[in-house]
Amino acid sequence: MEIEAWVWWLIGAVGLGIPLVLTAMPEFGMFSAGAVAAAVTAALGGTVVAQVLVFAVVSVALTAVVRRIASRQRGSNPGAATGIDALRGRQAIVLERVDGRGGRIKLAGEVWSARTLDADASFEPGQQVDVVEIDGATAVVM
Repeated sequence: MEIEAWVWWLIGAVGLGIPLVLTAMPEFGMFSAGAVAAAVTAALGGTVVAQVLVFAVVSVALTAVVRRIASRQRGSNPGAATGIDALRGRQAIVLERVDGRGGRIKLAGEVWSARTLDADASFEPGQQVDVVEIDGATAVVM
């Protein structure tokens, strides 16, 4: 008993779907959809050349469209700060006196080493300060 071409294309689609789920790389999903389209072509009696062309065209077209949409989405939210960038401009509470040599603050629920931006300035426990930048593991405040 010989297995029909459309069944092989469906097996290929499932095979391409597995890495999609395991790696979350959307390209595998595009290739899997191309394989399903080729299976439909085979089931309708298309030649091997037609099946391969349908697979290639559908896979490339979907990849191009999805990348364009993803690129647009990524570009629409460029201001989302993460990590230490998200801490700049936040307010903190002084826990131990902060001056040009050092001190401690509570920033975003964590205790941080801190120093003042102006070496002559100082802040006492309980005062609120603004984080100007993060220098290594030290918050620079004013």
